[in-house]
Amino acid sequence: MPEPTGSPIPLYVREEGSGETVLLLHGLGGDHTVWDYQIPLLAKSYHVLAPDLRGHGRSALPEEARYTFSEFEDDVRKLLDERRAGPVHLVGISGGGLLALRLLVDDPSRFCSVAVFGAMGHMDNHTRAVGQNWADTLRDEGPAAYARRLAMDIFAPDWLEDHMDLAERIAKSQEEKNLRGVVQWALAMKDFDVRPKLGNIRTPTLILQGLDDNVVDPSHARLLRQAIPGSEVRLFPNTGHLIPIERPEETAQILLDWFARHPAGTLPTGTASDKSV
Repeated sequence: MPEPTGSPIPLYVREEGSGETVLLLHGLGGDHTVWDYQIPLLAKSYHVLAPDLRGHGRSALPEEARYTFSEFEDDVRKLLDERRAGPVHLVGISGGGLLALRLLVDDPSRFCSVAVFGAMGHMDNHTRAVGQNWADTLRDEGPAAYARRLAMDIFAPDWLEDHMDLAERIAKSQEEKNLRGVVQWALAMKDFDVRPKLGNIRTPTLILQGLDDNVVDPSHARLLRQAIPGSEVRLFPNTGHLIPIERPEETAQILLDWFARHPAGTLPTGTASDKSV
């Protein structure tokens, strides 16, 4: 049965630079600011689009929306069509990584490369349980307790201990958000599964995974690599779910190198490989 979907909506977008287009997709409960460190560096060589997805950040929360992946995909297509952008370098983290994979299997001609952080080909019981714990904490203990629980889950313990001020600011920002769209998207994610289509991907694909990720089990990186022909994996020891925040310099350089290797108009090449940084 097709997912219910409404009309695409305009998205708030941070836009910088010129050249080939890079589209940066944030995750569940986030916004474009997860890429704050990388955007100015990428924009020196590329045209960067970093939207707030529907129900997140400065974008609208449509009353009639179901926050299905089909709706998010339509919003992104509208944005790319308005900018006449393509093929673009597609980058997604967490829920944005799931959205990136959906876009890639549904509309591959729009993209010349893809990089996903903390993503998976299907929603497993572990990540469902993490999300349920967040929902229960929000319901039973309120936004402040939810924000603290979130910070403990998304960051590696050593990084969290060394960056308490930043983690607390991020957690505080969660307390102040309207979480209706976040909750709705979380419900839509429970049945996410693109495994039957991953073998058809021919777009160069980079999979980035923190080895101390408490949200997405690191085994998913290997599963994606095995399923997507020619894909590559970069593993980050002592790193949690939000690699662009915990490892900002490495993230920017890896993306720049990846885009340079796969400029728009080139054909997919290479074989699967694993690397740790």
